Amino acid sequence: MSAAPPEPALAEAVERERRRLQAEYDRRERQRTADPDADPYAEDNPVELFMRAGRRRRALELLGRRGVLPRPGDPCLEVGYGRRGWLEDLLELGLAPEDLHGIELDPGRAAEARVRFPGADLRVGDATQLPWEDGSFRLTVASTVFTSILDPAVRRVLADEITRVLAPGGALLWYDFRYDNPRNPQVRRVSRRELRALFPSLSGPVAPVTLAPPLARRLVPRSPGLARALEGVPFLRSHLVAVLQKAPSPS
Repeated sequence: MSAAPPEPALAEAVERERRRLQAEYDRRERQRTADPDADPYAEDNPVELFMRAGRRRRALELLGRRGVLPRPGDPCLEVGYGRRGWLEDLLELGLAPEDLHGIELDPGRAAEARVRFPGADLRVGDATQLPWEDGSFRLTVASTVFTSILDPAVRRVLADEITRVLAPGGALLWYDFRYDNPRNPQVRRVSRRELRALFPSLSGPVAPVTLAPPLARRLVPRSPGLARALEGVPFLRSHLVAVLQKAPSPS
């Protein structure tokens, strides 16, 4: 069954977060349009390619270790897929476009993703009320989503929705900041402890990953070998990657 509607106070908090996030997306899009060469998340940016490769490598390792690598025919969901998210990575694992589902708040980014991934079920909407039935997905991806949500109550609602739509034995692939960015008040970190508290019924490994972006942006263009070496130092890794699994149904 689907989730019950939020209570009025919570609904107000969800709406405040939605408006704030959309304003931030609009600001970033104006900035990107004004100076495309300065976009740190451009697909051909060497630093972005370096960070994507590192997080993908570690995520695949953890998924394989838990035995939850998605296979063709496994329905997979990405919450906050942006322009491409992890959808491309899932296709490279052999999944078909019709295996891919997603929800994205920003209509502009969603429109770009729909062009890139025809055949995928990519929707626009609020992830605190996911439009799918209980137990729908073998894998759900939440990547740099929760740190963009500042209200703890809204974080909890989203976490409950992700748990609800996971199939028994299915897994959440998580990737997000573990340190605050003092230059960006629009994000707030998620610690290991908070991650575990958000998903108390899920279990699995949590690991630090990704060389801190300020270091990566300085080193990758000049010395990629040094960047790779420093990426191996745990306290220099700015993000957490986790594979958290829902208990299988009793046989």
